[in-house]
Amino acid sequence: MEIVFVRHGQPEWIADGRPQMDPRLTELGRVQSQRVAERLAKRGANHFWTSPARRARETAEPFAERMGSAAKVVEDLVELKLPDWSDREPNVIAETFLKARSRPPKAWWQGMPGGEDFATFQARVRKALLTQLEGLGVKLVDEEHSLFHVPPDLGRVVVFGHGGTNSVAMTVLLGVPSVPWEWERFMLHHTGILRLKAVPIGPAHIFSVRAFNDCEHLEKAQRTA
Repeated sequence: MEIVFVRHGQPEWIADGRPQMDPRLTELGRVQSQRVAERLAKRGANHFWTSPARRARETAEPFAERMGSAAKVVEDLVELKLPDWSDREPNVIAETFLKARSRPPKAWWQGMPGGEDFATFQARVRKALLTQLEGLGVKLVDEEHSLFHVPPDLGRVVVFGHGGTNSVAMTVLLGVPSVPWEWERFMLHHTGILRLKAVPIGPAHIFSVRAFNDCEHLEKAQRTA
């Protein structure tokens, strides 16, 4: 079994001078999505899921067209939820993020003021991921050692998500203690690929990292973070 996580393409956070809380892709983001779809389609997928966010769904669309079926939308694979800043000036939002970065580490668990806290975010992504995997027969059987029961011949799962959700998912599958800056610790570029493979260990399986932030489908000028 192989699980491939893909970060969405470049989003248009500012449109017509206003912040977009559920942004569409930029023109470059759509190019990135086509390129990653071309690459992924060469090996296909037995199952593929997407976050409900517009930027993730739009990234999944070219791959879905090649597969001839729609991605399964998994609501709780959406990114850390921010407050509604659609009425704020973009420069004010930028200043808010800059100020938040200077907080002491423990304060990062609170998320952004008025938004989702990180512990809630981590818990919902973990639950969503494990629930979807259980639907395929993949079960966490030894949490201490991050050992899973993985049925044979499951093939490939492709997940279109976010920098935060994909990084949290990786920590869940690898058994790495979580921190509230996962997207900084494990930086994925737009349409960067994270590939994990189930490897047998005794009677169970672990997930092994086989590729991280793989952007070989993009030319250097097309790579953005």
